[in-house]
Amino acid sequence: MKKKKIQNIAKDVIQFEIEALKNLKKNLGNSFSEILKIILSCKDGKVIISGVGKSGIIGKKWAATFSSTGTPAFFLDASGASHGDMGQITSKDVVILISNSGESDELKNIIQYTSRNKDIKLIGVTSSKDSVLYKNSDAAFLMPNIKEAGPENIVPTSSTTAQLALGDAIAIACMKNKNFTKFDFKKFHPGGSLSVKLKTVGDLMIKGNKVPKINENIIMKKAIKIIDNKKLGVLIVTRKNGYTCGIITDGDLKRIAQKHPNFENIEVRKVMKTNPISVEENTLAASALSMMNLKKITSLCVHNRKLKKKTIGLLHMHDILRSNIN
Repeated sequence: MKKKKIQNIAKDVIQFEIEALKNLKKNLGNSFSEILKIILSCKDGKVIISGVGKSGIIGKKWAATFSSTGTPAFFLDASGASHGDMGQITSKDVVILISNSGESDELKNIIQYTSRNKDIKLIGVTSSKDSVLYKNSDAAFLMPNIKEAGPENIVPTSSTTAQLALGDAIAIACMKNKNFTKFDFKKFHPGGSLSVKLKTVGDLMIKGNKVPKINENIIMKKAIKIIDNKKLGVLIVTRKNGYTCGIITDGDLKRIAQKHPNFENIEVRKVMKTNPISVEENTLAASALSMMNLKKITSLCVHNRKLKKKTIGLLHMHDILRSNIN
């Protein structure tokens, strides 16, 4: 087969799927809103998704996407449900069944089971209005009439693409309704590269007693001992009220020594750098690193949203680089 013909086949398949998504977009309406309402009202139960064949594979993707975006969900194998796993469905759960025909034998047992319990909500996703699934659902989404890519309209391609997109649309709509942020998302992805990108200053900063703080009235002789003991190359200078008023770094010591030959008995407040740069603890670590590079510094004071003048932590460039953030 010629290369050009192969590419044309691929383009045709993609075009079929594009048309399927366009049809899906046109069909979004009240049924979508009703499905969203049911899922969002599921406070004390679980969201359980099931399907057979290719629809089952799509169901697994739905469950994974829901769970990672703030809507706890899991996939229930339809065959296993008929052999004991039905016990995973309990009162106040929401069950979502995905079936192109809406007549899959494996799903009928789940439909019957949920129908007996009024506290279980059943959501059906099917392309047949006359199907058992559609007629027995508390809320049903009728998939548009979709032509599959490939010969004879027999291979589930365009239909499963539309099912996948519908699941993503529901998940993201729930996510936005719950005000689920990138920081919430990070909690569910602690081992991925995305989690590294979303690390905040608060995740990496030195805090508590490890933060090298000194009072502004201490003499430089004592300050040098403290900076040597802490081994961080920096001291945060505070007033009696605990507010940060300055900073001294290893690099500053040479400048101070040149300007004040007998500097050891001088009070810190007289030689410190005032108004040190401070960042809010929820700042992305990558942004903090960019700031350090721009300002040509290696440390940042950290504050919370309410009190900018009070340092709650110290972020060192080495802590960022150790986390593989660049």
